[in-house]
Amino acid sequence: MSKSIKKIGVMTSGGDSPGMNAAIRAVVRTCAFHKVDCIGIYRGYQGLIEGDFKEMNARSVNNIVNKGGTILKSARSQEFRTVEGRKKAHSNAMEAGLDALVVIGGDGSFTGAMIFSQEFDFPVMGIPGTIDNDIYGTSSTLGYDTALNTVVEAIDKIRDTASSHNRLFFVEVMGRDVGHIALNAGVGAGAEEILIPEENLGKDRLLESLKRSRESGKTSSIVVVAEGDTTGENVFDLKDYVEQNLPEYEVRVSVLGHMQRGGSPSCWDRVLASRMGVKAVESLLDGKSNYMVGIQDSKITLCPIDQAVKGKTDIDLELLRVSDIMTT
Repeated sequence: MSKSIKKIGVMTSGGDSPGMNAAIRAVVRTCAFHKVDCIGIYRGYQGLIEGDFKEMNARSVNNIVNKGGTILKSARSQEFRTVEGRKKAHSNAMEAGLDALVVIGGDGSFTGAMIFSQEFDFPVMGIPGTIDNDIYGTSSTLGYDTALNTVVEAIDKIRDTASSHNRLFFVEVMGRDVGHIALNAGVGAGAEEILIPEENLGKDRLLESLKRSRESGKTSSIVVVAEGDTTGENVFDLKDYVEQNLPEYEVRVSVLGHMQRGGSPSCWDRVLASRMGVKAVESLLDGKSNYMVGIQDSKITLCPIDQAVKGKTDIDLELLRVSDIMTT
């Protein structure tokens, strides 16, 4: 992988996240700064298989730093999971003169990049774009900060109506495997209880917490639930359980869903995307490959992409303790 890099492809893959456009902009403009050609690949790996390419320059990415989603679109490709599909993708990459690839996405996207690189000795670099913040090797992924702010704003509004009607609201947020959004947004929004996959507190503990809240004089409550929490079968099961055991509560459920992925990225995500995009391109030009760009202790770092795929993120246990104290 020591060949000279003269043309770099950039794609977004998997679920979209705020900050992806800012990262695309950074990759394209860093290529322009170093006089390297840049090709935008539409619809992720499926676009790579179908040759859905477009030449990009510094002006191609005007006015996108503030936009959510991804101008390059995204798609999940079953065909790329096959050897034949990856051969088509490589053939198109060679025909287009691509020397390296920047993949913006999550662990599934990085797995595809890693396999592609191994099979064809093709340089790749990953940028973590996912609101769940569940990628090992970085303290923050693109879109996570924006999603937190979106969730906190939504919970603040839900609390207004909860207080007005003396209601208990279960608010479900994204986080199938990890509870970073639920935990941080729950503390930030002052939730009375936070349910996450990493800590199954059980239904009895939930009831006791809600009873204490009621006895302490609280007339309304917010419980933030990560979608992967296993306290109940689902958030509606929890609602039914509380209504059966604490009939004094009027219970409602609000599932925030995909609104968490949308919206204009926060300043933090825009700056992070810009720093990561520059690092990704310049690392490829320095001859590096099979890394993910991350951030640790405010410094931009490189993590071997196989570690990013295989590693697991840890929940902040200190924040759990803070949450318990705040619900007193």
